[in-house]
Order: sequence, then structure tokens, then C-alpha cells
Amino acid sequence: MKKTFVLFTIALISFAFVNITSVLEPNESPTYIPPSKQRTGDAAKGYEYLTTGDYLKSGIPYTFFMMGAPKDSNNYLNRSGFNKNLSHDFTAVKAPNGELVVAPNCLQCHSQVFDGKLVVGMGNSLSDFTVNRQSTALIAEKMMKNLTGTNAKKYEAAKNFIDALKVISPNLITSIKGVNLADALAAILVAHRDPKTLQWSDSNLMSMPTEIIPTDVPAWWLLKKKNAMFYNGFGRGDFGRFLMASNLLTVSDTSEAREVDSHFNDVLSYIYSINAPKYPKPVDEKLAANGRKVFAANCSSCHGTYGEGGKYPNLLIPENIIQTDSSLYTSNYSSPQFVNWFNKSWFTSGDHPAKLVPYRGYIAPPLDGVWATAPYLHNGSVPNLEAMLNSKIRPAYWQRSFSRPSYNYEIPGWNYETKNEAGNNEVYNTTQKGYSNSGHYFGDKLNNKERTAVIEYLKTL
Repeated sequence: MKKTFVLFTIALISFAFVNITSVLEPNESPTYIPPSKQRTGDAAKGYEYLTTGDYLKSGIPYTFFMMGAPKDSNNYLNRSGFNKNLSHDFTAVKAPNGELVVAPNCLQCHSQVFDGKLVVGMGNSLSDFTVNRQSTALIAEKMMKNLTGTNAKKYEAAKNFIDALKVISPNLITSIKGVNLADALAAILVAHRDPKTLQWSDSNLMSMPTEIIPTDVPAWWLLKKKNAMFYNGFGRGDFGRFLMASNLLTVSDTSEAREVDSHFNDVLSYIYSINAPKYPKPVDEKLAANGRKVFAANCSSCHGTYGEGGKYPNLLIPENIIQTDSSLYTSNYSSPQFVNWFNKSWFTSGDHPAKLVPYRGYIAPPLDGVWATAPYLHNGSVPNLEAMLNSKIRPAYWQRSFSRPSYNYEIPGWNYETKNEAGNNEVYNTTQKGYSNSGHYFGDKLNNKERTAVIEYLKTL
């Protein structure tokens, strides 16, 4: 039962709406993103709500869930009560009718077990979208529909979740593991919801995109520096509104959405409190100092400076400069109905609205903790920092282990094998649309000594 959740609820907090504009001309130079006013809150309350809160109010009844998933012995979050028995990426909550259910939480995408420790805020790069589990949702529905008496409440508590799973399942499938389908998830959910009331429709209310484009999950600890959300920086206004959009998976109406939204100023405060993990191995200080100089001369204009007095420029880099795989932002431009849905929806209402501002290119992210966030580029197509700074050695086909993931701290990045052709669902295939490892050629002009120095410096961020 647990695997059913993972596929359908990936990207819950990093919720990325598909976007469009036909009136903007392609940019020729980097564009500054101005800041938006953000709500403040209590970080401790935000953590509590993030890990135990009911921002999803429908799920699989607790008793049924525990039949299919053994008790989790790790308890990475040190939770108590019913949550003590659940993996960190699920939460036991009371449905509106009082029934105890298990719902996925934001840590499905925004945490990862890294060398035996759970790192909250690290993007989950081990996700598996390669299986269609619609049949599992249908079986669960059939079983619960037949419940009678007081047990009938179990189906009532699970219905919103099951309705969403039946629709999402066949539309969130990819050929390889390790990529995220946030944009596709967002498109499916909004296509089945009224923009003003947020009420669910079993049939599509708008046409769906025909292609599924993958992304990698960015680290949460970067958000405190950024003036816009998502890879192309088009999430403007109140960040909490984008963060709570995970609620669209099971929300009943706008009254529920308002209640959930009232907690996300606290959640954002918690996210702002997260710091990048420190590099745990020895660093060659002399080499890192040389790398800092090379970085300042070649990288800092886009990615910023670090340490005391450091500044992040918040720049969007246009397609003609970055040259990375364009499928993500070009697919966004092909479906105007989705950005129109959002910009006319409940999410733009009230005293802290959000909006979408499309762009043909990608944001140059901060690099705090970059040593720990492989694979690289917005689609996770580059396995380590060495290949990130030298496009000539990027493998067209590469495979890492998902059952026993192994990290190389020296380069750093995932340990992998280069393959000669596409293979099983653990082989990353950069020849597929949306999976290209092209672009970001700025490191190619450096020599090997300079690249080695830059990598040593990046370990210190």
C-alpha cells in the first residue's frame, strides 16, 4: 500500500504549475527577479504542522494501511502516537468525519535518507514514477465501497484521495527512476478542479498536456535567498500559497483551503530556518582558497558570493545563454490554460496572493550545499560536479543504484556506471526529450586544475 502513495503524491510542497505566455519575446540578457513580501510565522509550529499536520485530510484508513506496510522502526522524526509507526513521509491524521487515515506528507519529495540519516529539505532524487498503480487504487475503492455500518466511514474518509489517485496514476509514468513529475501532477490536479471553488470534477475541465517533462527537486534551504519559486522563477507573490497547493490533491472546497493556508506562514518560517548540510570530510583549504578566486571570476555573477557579506543576485538566465534542455519551459508555453487557471483562481485572492510570471529560461540557483544535491541541472541529468563543470565528460547513459545508493564525496556526486545504450529503468537516458544534459557550458573554458579547485571550494558552501 505504501508504494501506491509515493508515485501519486510526489512534489507535494514543491508544487509547480505549468505556465504559458504568447506575448513575451525571448529574453537576450539575464533578468533580475524583484522580491515579493512574504508572511512570517513560528518555525517550530511550522515543523510540527509539516510533519504531523492535516494539510491532506483524506487518505487510506490507518488499519488498512498498516496491513500493507510494516511498522517503520527508524522513526527519523521522533514522532509519537500513531505517527511513530509510520515512515517519515506519511502522516496519520483525522479525516473530517473523524476516521483515522494515513496521508502522504511533504517529505515525500523534500527529504532524503542520505548516508543513513534523514535530511529534511534535501530533494528526493530516489523517486520511482515508472509503474502505473491505477489498479491498486481501483481495488482499494472496490474493497472500501463494500464496507457497511460504522466501517462505511472508512470509504467516506478515503474517497477524495482515491478519486485523485484514479486520475493521476496513468498520467504520471516515466521510463526511468529518479526524476520528479511535479509539473504533470499540477496539470492533472488543476484540470479536475474549479479555479474559484476548488471543487473536484471526475471529468477534465480543460485539455491536458500531451508530454510529461521531468524535473529534479531543488533543496528547500535555498528558498530563503530566492525571490521567486521554481526552476524558471515564475512563482511570484506569496510563497505560502504555492507551498500549500499540495492540498489540491484532496481538498474539498475553499473553506478547507483557507484553513490549511493559515498554517503555511509557519511552514515557510521553518523552511527559512533550514541550513545546508556541512561537508563532512576534510577539505584542502589551500586548494579551496584558489577555487574561491576562480569561482569569483567565472561563476559569482550568476550564482552569487558566499560567506560574510555574500550576496545572491536572483537572476533569470535566458535560453540563448544557459542552453540547457528547453523542454520544461517550452512545454509550459504550449498550454495557456494552466497558467490562466492559476492566475484566475482562489490562489490569487485575499491579502497575500500568488501569481505566475512565465520566462523563457531558468533561474541561476544559490549553491549552498551543492556538494550534496546531485544529480545536477533542472532535470537531474548530470551525475556529479566534475561532469557539471566539463560537458565533454557527461555520460549519455548512466546508471546508479536505487536500492543501495552510493555517494562519492570526493567529486562529489552519485557513484555511477557509464552505459553504451538505454537499458532498464535505472539507466538515465539523456537522448529522451526533456532529459538532455546539454547546456551550462561555462565550466568548459576552465582547465582541469581550475575545475578541481572550484569543486574543492564548492564543498565549503
